[in-house]
Amino acid sequence: MRIIFLLVSYLISTSLSATQIAESENNISPLLNGQQIPSVITTTVDNQKVDLLSLIENKKTVLFFYRGGWCPFCNTQMGQLKAIENELTQLGFQLMGISTDSVTDLEKSIKDKKLNYQLVSDYHSKVSEKFGLAYFASQKVTDRYLAMMHLTNPLQKNKAGDQRLVLPAPAIYVVDDSGLVQFSYVNINYKVRLDEQLLLLAAKLVK
Repeated sequence: MRIIFLLVSYLISTSLSATQIAESENNISPLLNGQQIPSVITTTVDNQKVDLLSLIENKKTVLFFYRGGWCPFCNTQMGQLKAIENELTQLGFQLMGISTDSVTDLEKSIKDKKLNYQLVSDYHSKVSEKFGLAYFASQKVTDRYLAMMHLTNPLQKNKAGDQRLVLPAPAIYVVDDSGLVQFSYVNINYKVRLDEQLLLLAAKLVK
């Protein structure tokens, strides 16, 4: 009986920790409140490969996932977050954006928008996959974005073997200094983002 219990416990924990790219935005399984930020390699604007955990270690952090500097809704959100950055800093938070942009495109966003906060590259969607936010875009969206936005991101094969663009569902995570998620907001409708005043309220509640 004990062996069966241990086996079931192992299978449950394995399924909870396993991540993969969802077949569509409707099938994502985001990291939840109370869960720990995963260890995963990302790329800084200095083109350094670093573990995300090392960037947030012992620091309260607001992480936001956005699709890229080519997305007008993402650009609006970056500006809104810039407007409250000083207040977040006073609350002891650092602000960090994660997208599938290349390092060159991140540098462009920082320069064009005069950003002080950090942006990191998830060019191969490994970070968004670990957070359960990555999904395969449809063939129609893949073709349109590649043509209209001139994206160079690597395509990946879905279960059917089709080469598709991988995108992150826009999300915000408020993380305490131990790396524990205290608040999260995920919306598969990329046109809807969390109001910055609600984010400030959530940040104020994190001790």
